[in-house]
Amino acid sequence: MDKKIRRLRRARKTRAKIAELGAIRLCVHRSNTHIYAQLIDASGGVVLTSASTIEKELRDQIKNGGNVAAAKLIGQRIAEKAKALGVEKVSFDRAGFAFHGRVKALADAAREHGLQF
Repeated sequence: MDKKIRRLRRARKTRAKIAELGAIRLCVHRSNTHIYAQLIDASGGVVLTSASTIEKELRDQIKNGGNVAAAKLIGQRIAEKAKALGVEKVSFDRAGFAFHGRVKALADAAREHGLQF
């Protein structure tokens, strides 16, 4: 198995557990150049809101979308959007990525700005 298949297998286990809990999911995806976050409803079919480093408003504020500073900004932005929707409690779906670096920075920033998971 290659690296991507192993990551997707880990992600599938997490998503199955979150679906069993029936919670709103904060799903994170990272690439070499950008980081993305989505709030997905409990049924798993509807994206409630999203934030990413490719948004036009954020491109002016960040120099590089693939670093920890950008991830912190996305964590803050997704928390603010979630609060606007009235969502405070979510389940964190790291999509099989290791919980360190950019993924951890996004999670910590989201927690600091009011999301609970």
